[in-house]
Amino acid sequence: MERRYAAEALDGLKLSGDGSFTKRVRRFFSERFGMEHFFLVTSGTHALEMAALLFGLSPGDEVVMPSFTFVSTANAVLLRGAVPVFADISPDTLNMDCRGLESLVTARTRAIFPVHYAGVPCDMDAVNALAGEKGLFVAEDAAQAVGSTYKGRPAGALSDAGCFSFHDTKNYTSGEGGGLVLKSADMAERAEIMREKGTDRSRFLRGQVDKYTWRGMGSSYLPSDVLAAVLAAQLERFDEIMEKRMAVWNAYHEAFAPLEAAGKLRRPVIPPECGHNAHLYYLLWPDSALRDDFIAFCAARQITAVFHYIPLHLSPMGKSLGYRPGSLPVTESCAARLVRLPLYAELTKDEVSAVIEAVFDFARQRL
Repeated sequence: MERRYAAEALDGLKLSGDGSFTKRVRRFFSERFGMEHFFLVTSGTHALEMAALLFGLSPGDEVVMPSFTFVSTANAVLLRGAVPVFADISPDTLNMDCRGLESLVTARTRAIFPVHYAGVPCDMDAVNALAGEKGLFVAEDAAQAVGSTYKGRPAGALSDAGCFSFHDTKNYTSGEGGGLVLKSADMAERAEIMREKGTDRSRFLRGQVDKYTWRGMGSSYLPSDVLAAVLAAQLERFDEIMEKRMAVWNAYHEAFAPLEAAGKLRRPVIPPECGHNAHLYYLLWPDSALRDDFIAFCAARQITAVFHYIPLHLSPMGKSLGYRPGSLPVTESCAARLVRLPLYAELTKDEVSAVIEAVFDFARQRL
């Protein structure tokens, strides 16, 4: 279907954005998740950058976020001249530890950017309560959380802004792409202008103005309708893809329960109020040496098992911001011990069994 829809977009000669397939994608998120103000954009990175622009971040402002995230979360802030303030993560979900958030808020804090790691939503009630008390904006980095829920509500629609990714590594993909969800109509109106290079071209195309012109700050955040066509096809199989990924996730989780009970490793933790989307499955080994040895063990069997983020505060850029090893102990410990297992919709039962066997064989030999 992806090939067919992409060919339709090409044949229709509507290669730029906001064509029929872009509208289909927007309609899907509106009807499926009640996201009235949804914008298809060029990447999850650009969705975060747009949120930072819409929030009016400026030099000297501070934004609280986890260090255990992809660089885009921090870059969106740095590009506005603002400063990322890194929070430690909770040892259970690996999401930002909301118990210590208030201590990171200062007179310069302007926003909080929580991340829904592995498609498991952060404690958004705690985040939103603090933001409301302190007058802060909130943008969810929901790049991994399309289809996830928090207390029955869709991730990405729990705060002022939600930022999705449709990158090749995500559950639903257009190769490159993203989505921005906004709560307020006023912010959505500004986002429409920002997405079209700062012009009111969208209003012109709808016949609401007889010519379009420069209205404000913006950039080229509108993806081609050919990419939207690929994503539209993926979204038509939304439940099918989710069910296949969940089957793999559940097979892993059930298989590794005895190893966790024996204290040999730790499985993901899903709080009862969270509905995840089986974005990834990870294990936490007792130490970094075992994690690295396990990755090599899997590679010898042609199984791709990989680590995840190097914490941002330990990166060269993070160190330039004044961070040092030891400043976020839970983040550093979990990042050093975590390994991701293969998980995608087309993974066969035999391949899943081979991964499970590798984990058990390694545990028997080393633990």
